[in-house]
Amino acid sequence: MKKILVTGSDGFIGRALLKRLLHEGFEAEGLDLAQGDITDPSCFQQFSQQEFFHVIHLAGKTFVPDSWKDPGAFYRINLMGTVNVLEFCRRSGAGLTYISSYLYGSPEYLPVDENHPVKSYNPYSHSKLLADNTCQFYARNFKTRITILRPFNAYGPGQPAHFIIPEIIQMVMDPAVAEVEVMDLRPKRDYVFIDDLVDAIFRTIHGEPGIYNVGSGESVSVETLIQTVMKLSGISKPYKARGTERQNEIFDLYAGIGNIQLALGWQPKTTFEEGLRKCLTP
Repeated sequence: MKKILVTGSDGFIGRALLKRLLHEGFEAEGLDLAQGDITDPSCFQQFSQQEFFHVIHLAGKTFVPDSWKDPGAFYRINLMGTVNVLEFCRRSGAGLTYISSYLYGSPEYLPVDENHPVKSYNPYSHSKLLADNTCQFYARNFKTRITILRPFNAYGPGQPAHFIIPEIIQMVMDPAVAEVEVMDLRPKRDYVFIDDLVDAIFRTIHGEPGIYNVGSGESVSVETLIQTVMKLSGISKPYKARGTERQNEIFDLYAGIGNIQLALGWQPKTTFEEGLRKCLTP
């Protein structure tokens, strides 16, 4: 039986991924803070007597506002933690799937494909960009079998409350909230449902190594998101924007997903409305 190590196994994506791996008959072991800190290279010594076929690296800090408050923690975990994972893979011969991030900044063209220039506007995205680049260096120079996935906006049941979809669902569903208020109704994003993202990750275990975007290939505005949640929940409330535009706001983006479709045979299966319905189901 092929053994898989999943870092960040107790997170939103990690929990769903472990369930899929076990369902598919893999022996999967998780590594989260309860088992060890990836910024400490010695935490991988606990696996020295085990033979792992593949590592899926999800662990990291993700909340952008916190990256401005404590940038050092983001570089330490997202970059140096990834170096320690890469070293484990290099020594053990395991393949690696690295879950990167949206790294393209304000789009120069749409859809955004993997050839689009990469940029960073905050310590979070900069730490992920450096880690992404380091993975490419190991693939070229140490011949480590590495696939990099760059998900756009993942969502689904169990997502932390500070993300926009659970935040809007909470405002719509809470009878104490009379009006749904957001920063801006205009921005459009590409949302990929958690089951589809997990399927993309799963396909990298035996698939062709490379760098792949993971998205739906379509964009949805904040206003449409609010309207769809109200439609599916049967709850109608007034909604408005505060009229505060974020610095470096991107008003439309969606992924070019032709490469992952061709190389891994992956296709998003969950429509945005279907995904939201699952988020609303207890």
